[in-house]
Amino acid sequence: MTVESGSQDAAARPVYSNAYRGYVLGMLVLGYIFNTVDRGVLGVLLQPIKEQFQFTDTQLGLLGGIAFALFYSVLGIPIARLADAWSRVNVLTIAVALWSIATALCGAAQGFYSLICARIGTAVGESGGSPPSHSLISDYFPSKIRGTALSIYAMAVPFGTAIGNYASGWLNVAFGWRLTFVLVGLPGLTVALLLRLTVKEPPRGYSDTEGAIRKHETPAMWEACKYLCTRWSFMHMSMAAALHSVVWYAGSTWNASFFMRSHGMDTKAAGAYLAIFALVGTVGTFTGGLLSDRLSTRTGDRRWYMWVPGIACVIMVPFQFVSYLSPDMRLVVPAFSVMVILASMFFGPSFAVAQALATVRMRAVSTSILLFVQTLIGLGLGPLFAGMISDQLEPTVGKPSLSYGLVIVGMANIWAAVHYFLGARSYRADLAKTEQLNKMAAGEG
Repeated sequence: MTVESGSQDAAARPVYSNAYRGYVLGMLVLGYIFNTVDRGVLGVLLQPIKEQFQFTDTQLGLLGGIAFALFYSVLGIPIARLADAWSRVNVLTIAVALWSIATALCGAAQGFYSLICARIGTAVGESGGSPPSHSLISDYFPSKIRGTALSIYAMAVPFGTAIGNYASGWLNVAFGWRLTFVLVGLPGLTVALLLRLTVKEPPRGYSDTEGAIRKHETPAMWEACKYLCTRWSFMHMSMAAALHSVVWYAGSTWNASFFMRSHGMDTKAAGAYLAIFALVGTVGTFTGGLLSDRLSTRTGDRRWYMWVPGIACVIMVPFQFVSYLSPDMRLVVPAFSVMVILASMFFGPSFAVAQALATVRMRAVSTSILLFVQTLIGLGLGPLFAGMISDQLEPTVGKPSLSYGLVIVGMANIWAAVHYFLGARSYRADLAKTEQLNKMAAGEG
């Protein structure tokens, strides 16, 4: 825990042991795991929900995409501004409790609109998850290992996806989809309590300066947004992450239905396969941040934080074709494994860029802007477009229509790579400006 304490306004700095830093990161990862489980449980349950309510794929795409994305992305920025001005731990605690309760309420849905309302509640809660978590990580871990720390945090996505897919698939077979939502959602309340009781609020900019940290004002939300939006590297990176997320969210929403329709699985079997693939994806999530940190340090060129995810997006495309169009599971399994590894490599580097380009009092807002663009475009359009394409092709091609929808949407990866490479051009200059502002805010220059 804290070895010695001190006020943010005092000359003395609190000192946190490596063990406590690791504990904090572990707790943030745990919170993000529950975030991912609660967000992704719907994907495995889409098919039984479709069968009960007779929804179209377009309706399911709306339910799994824009209904969640709109509220998640829009509310994320003001909630992040609150985290930059108030206690990040408190914001995170409230968020975890809210999304846990809302997920459980999905089990009481009586139709399309009541299910949408419950999912909106989950979205509102989850919009307050990552921004304060990223800001806390940036204060606990210095820039030279921040990409790795953020990649470890992002490993909650594949771990949470694995747990959510397996648990929801099994629970649906055993108890039905309604009770599955309840059993998946409510345990998050325990995590909220642990976060509130055991995670300390560090001083702002703690890991960016060795001197005393001087208190300075949190910029207005509009000023923070304007500052970040005038950094071309930030804008290109955000658009790249958003376009890649079109592919990511289309897959995470529809993959269970794909395996059920194209390979004849039930929810239990599909959930088990997707859990394994998600665990394989942890390799890519960790490697993306670690590789960016290592190459950046070794070459002295921070542009590797853009180049690593950009290259991964390009290489991923041919594996998408094999994964979704091959009828042979002996080809699908290895291709899908490589695909999810490459798909996961963007998390750590993209998050690290967002934190590096933000000044210390706008880091939560920086993450929220990235997530705003990423979620509104990626989650809002990816599942919807895949569902619409599936509905259009279904009369002519039958069950494989969803496979074609996922492949067509997957081509957005090429566009994403272009933005990563364009963002690399101005990244070093933008980064130098931000680092100078952080020094001035800390009274060092």
